[in-house]
This record gives sequence, C-alpha cells and structure tokens, in this order.
Amino acid sequence: MKTIDIKIGDKTAVGYEIQMQNAMLVLVKAEKGFVMCGYLDIKTAEKLGDAACIVRGVQTVDDLLNAKIVEMTTQAEKFGVKLGITGKEALEKLS
Repeated sequence: MKTIDIKIGDKTAVGYEIQMQNAMLVLVKAEKGFVMCGYLDIKTAEKLGDAACIVRGVQTVDDLLNAKIVEMTTQAEKFGVKLGITGKEALEKLS
C-alpha cells in the first residue's frame, strides 16, 4: 500500500494506492468525504450516509485527481459535487 499526502487548498487529503490481485484500488479521503475508484461500492457509501464520489479507469492517485466524477452520493451532492467535475475539484468541495 502506498500513502500519499495531497494538498487541497490549505488542507491535506490522504491518498491510497493498494495493489489488489487484479487491479489497483485507489482512494483519496478528505475531511468531509472521499473520492474512490470503481473498485468500491457507491451504494454502500450512500446507505451509510457518506459523501463519496466515483471515478473510473484510474491506476494512481494522480489519475484520480484528473478523472471526472461519474457517480456520487446524495451527501456529496449536498457539498456541491457535480457529475463531470474532476476528482481534485470534488476533493476541494469535500475538504
């Protein structure tokens, strides 16, 4: 597992890259929520009330920051996250 600190404005988010058996699991956690790769389940995040967003086709934290949001929970939407913004823009709203 690789852990990466990411500066988002005046806050710090934490990125994780985990090599699973057949793919990378990539996640960045900010203060109010997180952006994750498609490896994880948005329905569970919704059920738990988390502010979560999904990007697809990423292998690294840098990929995640530049990828477009394709799904999100209701809570993420309440923080201003919109479909099509980048992972970094979403993290700014979740910081």
